[in-house]
Amino acid sequence: MSDMTSQAAAPRSPGRPRSSRADEAIIEATLDLLAEGAKIDTLSIEAIASRAGVGKATIYRRWPGKDALLRDALAILKGTPPTPIGRSVREDLVLLLGAVGRNTDPRSEKIMSCLLPEVNRNQDRYELYQGVVEPRRARVREVLERGVRNGELRTDLDIELALALLTGPMLIQRVLRWHPELDDDVLAERVVDGVLEGIRAR
Repeated sequence: MSDMTSQAAAPRSPGRPRSSRADEAIIEATLDLLAEGAKIDTLSIEAIASRAGVGKATIYRRWPGKDALLRDALAILKGTPPTPIGRSVREDLVLLLGAVGRNTDPRSEKIMSCLLPEVNRNQDRYELYQGVVEPRRARVREVLERGVRNGELRTDLDIELALALLTGPMLIQRVLRWHPELDDDVLAERVVDGVLEGIRAR
């Protein structure tokens, strides 16, 4: 979790070194509490501090408030998306889509299943979710834009619609397990190939 320091949003006092161990303990405490069923609205800085074994002031030196901490914790839970290689649009899209809805942290399924209903009911939670997914969406967007520039994709391509066409099937299958007959091992390739039929330059 070496990227925790860079993701923390709050400024700290000059000359006071940051403790990566405290950062990790706070993030882990936040994720553990969410996985155990704590609701976002009722999850308190006090509870996180107690679980992490730190004082509230330690948290507030790193994050300005609970939403900033949650955003960083969820981003770390999701992990860093893969980096496109750049050889072809198809190869990069298969790589990026293969990571959609797939998380190695066993707490992820419990946490995200609790967060998603909140996204629909609460504007703050919606913005929190968007802050987590936008960097991942941006990587797919960059691949599509590159494909338009180099002639692999249509010049009139609606980038945002293409994003939805690509990521929607992956999310619905992996998050909701919508169709038991679909082979997850080749799902990303099948989705990419299907969408490319419509957006590839002619």
